[in-house]
Amino acid sequence: MIETNKSLLPFHTFGAKVKTAQFSIIKSLDDLKEILDTTPSKFMILGGGSNLLFTKDYDGLIIKNEIKGFEVVHENNSAVQIKIGAGENWHETVLRTADLDWQGIENLALIPGTVGASPIQNIGAYGAEVKDVIDEVEFYHHEKKEVMVYSNEECLFGYRNSIFKNEFKGKITVLSITITLNKKEQWAFNTSYGIIENTIAEKNIQEITPKTLAQVIIDIRNSKLPDPKEIGNCGSFFKNPVLPNQEAQKILDQYPEAPHYKVGDDYTKIPAGWLIEKTGWKGKSKGHVGTYPKQALVLVNNGGATGEEAWDLALTIKQDVFTKFGVTIEPEVNII
Repeated sequence: MIETNKSLLPFHTFGAKVKTAQFSIIKSLDDLKEILDTTPSKFMILGGGSNLLFTKDYDGLIIKNEIKGFEVVHENNSAVQIKIGAGENWHETVLRTADLDWQGIENLALIPGTVGASPIQNIGAYGAEVKDVIDEVEFYHHEKKEVMVYSNEECLFGYRNSIFKNEFKGKITVLSITITLNKKEQWAFNTSYGIIENTIAEKNIQEITPKTLAQVIIDIRNSKLPDPKEIGNCGSFFKNPVLPNQEAQKILDQYPEAPHYKVGDDYTKIPAGWLIEKTGWKGKSKGHVGTYPKQALVLVNNGGATGEEAWDLALTIKQDVFTKFGVTIEPEVNII
């Protein structure tokens, strides 16, 4: 069924009052094929609506992906391989696997959005990325009208990047992902981030399990990031810049206290939130939009904000960071 002149307010987390000319929900591959056979030339696949910013009404068809599924494909004493539908909620999937004592995605707890969006963005947090566990991604190619399956290598994963954001952007719909997680005898937790180690110590956690570490991540994220149900936002607005060591060292020479993380031998990542904070934007507002007081990387809707206002602020912040540090920060959010 296709609805017309539909409000998108319930379907994206920033909370801008925008509409779409047409709207439909799909729950299966057959639904998708049927809708694409009758669709106008302009359409967009929507997951959880957490990583995008609508700057205006959408004049095409929004297709909301609600394809579900959670199936064990293969299992042995040390690992389990599961196929998960694209329309499943990502955070609920993390909790489900943690409850089953399967380890591998607990560091990605409380990331908003759907399973289908996870490989597109190659979501990541606290030293982990979804590419670390993905075996393959199943998707439907709109032009070829066929289901395709790409291996991890074929997905060309990079930092917050994949083939689905580039060559295949707007051309495919993710149907499912297949991932492999570790059972207890193969647990390999990633607690290298200082804030994780500190939180574990503060809470006096004696035994690390997928469930306890997921809860640690949830507590950390809740302490730093706004709940989109309470404060409109689209998550981390900018990617953390990964700089050649020589460029990063110039910043570290001036600001020795700057947080930074090695990326291979030749690059260093410096958090965009820290760069933004140093420009003086943390907790500041412009019109109806501002940066979150606890995390400058997040732009928040203070009430009645438009996507256009948010994008205008983002461009101002981007320019200020470049002026101060000579570093170009790029949006992580999709701008529509």
